[in-house]
Amino acid sequence: MSIPVVTVGQSQDDLVGGLERLHGPVTVVRRCDELAELLAACQSGLARAAVVAEGTGDLTASLVDRLSAVGVAVVGLTADPEEAARLRAIGVLTALPDVDAAGLASKISDAVHQLTGRGPRHPEPRDSGLADPAAGLRPAAPVVTEETPAPSGTGEIIAVWGPAGAPGRTLLAANIAAELAAEGKSVLLIDADSYGASIAATLGLLDESAGLAQACRLADQGLLDTESLKKVAASVFTKSGEFRVLTGITRADRWTELRAAALSTVFEQSRKVADVIVIDAGFCLEADEELSFDTMAPRRNAATLRSLEVADTVFAVGSADAIGIPRLVRGLAELEEAVPQSAPRIILNKVRASAAGRSPERQLREAWERYAPGSGIEALLPSEPESCDAALLSGSVLFEVAAESPLRHAIAELVCAPVQGNSRSSVRSSRARRLLKR
Repeated sequence: MSIPVVTVGQSQDDLVGGLERLHGPVTVVRRCDELAELLAACQSGLARAAVVAEGTGDLTASLVDRLSAVGVAVVGLTADPEEAARLRAIGVLTALPDVDAAGLASKISDAVHQLTGRGPRHPEPRDSGLADPAAGLRPAAPVVTEETPAPSGTGEIIAVWGPAGAPGRTLLAANIAAELAAEGKSVLLIDADSYGASIAATLGLLDESAGLAQACRLADQGLLDTESLKKVAASVFTKSGEFRVLTGITRADRWTELRAAALSTVFEQSRKVADVIVIDAGFCLEADEELSFDTMAPRRNAATLRSLEVADTVFAVGSADAIGIPRLVRGLAELEEAVPQSAPRIILNKVRASAAGRSPERQLREAWERYAPGSGIEALLPSEPESCDAALLSGSVLFEVAAESPLRHAIAELVCAPVQGNSRSSVRSSRARRLLKR
């Protein structure tokens, strides 16, 4: 079956004419003058592959992701090794500008084969079965094998999520990162809240550069590696350890900078530079398709949804009061629908007798068993506004300003003991938790 192809730009030889003369593997359905025209043609369902002969520098990970979303694979022609490496990093199969028609047809077939997800993503086996001229391209094939899955880091990802209403997501995320760093772990804290990023303010960082947005920009251009990720991450020093932070966007209207394709690359690189990655996720789980008919448009909630999708552990935190608990119950149902594999661990924060009655821990557990979903409560964190205010005022974490506070000990107990017992820094632990004594 012939593959419909759209092209943009002219190569050294008229490859379009050469492809048309092959009469079989591929069919050129449109020649475009610029990428915008190519995008429109692909969005209309006209093609399954796109060949970019000129203007590959304008290709980004988000653009390739948009084309992949409508079932279009991309092949870029370039003679520059650095540009070829960048294109491969964002998911573009590359070929030399002087490749002949049969070799290009082979590349197009491989790109479509990779996009369908059937069989291995490596192009060499298919090259060997096609026209001989493709053999000239095989030296580049080992690089084109898209090594992203193979060198994946072993860092564990923890996502801290909770419904609307300030249940304490940022407080928990920042202190989890600090406790793990104090245990000697290499930690990266990421502020992926696209509505109200506040990690920088919580830790007293005078940073207006939005580290996560910088990392996403590099990832979008195919230029993000472990070294560049470390450079854009701010360092936070505490009395007992150090951890890195990718600060969040400085204004809510910058959410378009946090695109799903770029975030995936950021998270993948993060696994290589840290033992544990802690993500402060946003609250909204609404599918953006419900808000827009444009399936190619950026997604406002992509940062939250992608964070939860890649997380090894999800902490779902809610306020322990008559408003916070129903919100959490409803939010968990939405979380189950949006990210079925998440298996959240339930954290009730701000536990106090004035909001839950006498013996608040017992009252909350009994109420949760009656009305909440099947999973039990993982931990109950006591309300300590004085300690939290002191930490916020000084831009510190709890163990620096209130090392002996029950809240600090509860957070440390939540993550540190299980991490110590696992060589890969897994944060999974048993559900048995000591009830806090007031």
